Amino acid sequence: MQILNVGLNSTTEEEVLKFIGQKIGKEQGFFLVTPNPVFIVMSQKDKKFQKILNSADLSIPDGVGLIFAAKFLGLKPSIKQRITGADLIKKILEIGQKENWKIGIVGARRGEREEVRELLSRLKRKYPKLEVEALELVKNWPQRGYQLILVAYGMGKQEKWIWENRRKAKGVGFLAIGRSLDFLTGFSRRAPEWMRKLGLEWLWRLIQEPSHLKRVYLSCVVFPWLVLKEKFRRSCPFAGCQEDRERPLSGISGRRGS
Repeated sequence: MQILNVGLNSTTEEEVLKFIGQKIGKEQGFFLVTPNPVFIVMSQKDKKFQKILNSADLSIPDGVGLIFAAKFLGLKPSIKQRITGADLIKKILEIGQKENWKIGIVGARRGEREEVRELLSRLKRKYPKLEVEALELVKNWPQRGYQLILVAYGMGKQEKWIWENRRKAKGVGFLAIGRSLDFLTGFSRRAPEWMRKLGLEWLWRLIQEPSHLKRVYLSCVVFPWLVLKEKFRRSCPFAGCQEDRERPLSGISGRRGS
């Protein structure tokens, strides 16, 4: 399916973890993104960002706003499950420890070496058997034999980093994960579970970090407005309304909707 010309997969956490495990088992590279409403808004003007999102092997909806938008627009199949980046990465690290995956991390804690070292230390206390390294702290990372690389530069920058570097190491999976590691290692606090269930993480984030006001505006004001306009275009009976109704997506190759 697509929302505002950005492809999304209707899938479950179990299916995503199975996909990752199979790709790693076969030594096949892949690229996974977790868009939320702000991603969709930013991609309307940044067409390179939009193209990269649509080139991912899996695009996992992270945000209740996307679920509501899909229902409002009448998209089929409906989004099966909201999969948050933090929950997904937690499961991946647990499986990685069990399966002896070698995992690389890049972009966490803004790349500040001392903070990166502290993050690695906290990860290793949490997952003592996990083999994990930070790309900022090693030489010649493409030759390090990673199965997975978790890219944590933040929206836009992390996806573009993957796009520019994904061919440097064959058979590696790249995951754009935002601040998921901050939540797992205690650098940032996640919203209480009841707020997450109600889709109020944006309010928690705003209380914790008032600098996120712009992101809240994009997610809670701009995104619904764009979805409302899209609904009008889809339902408008006049030919002029339909010109931008269904623009073709480049780079998807039928990957969405499974």
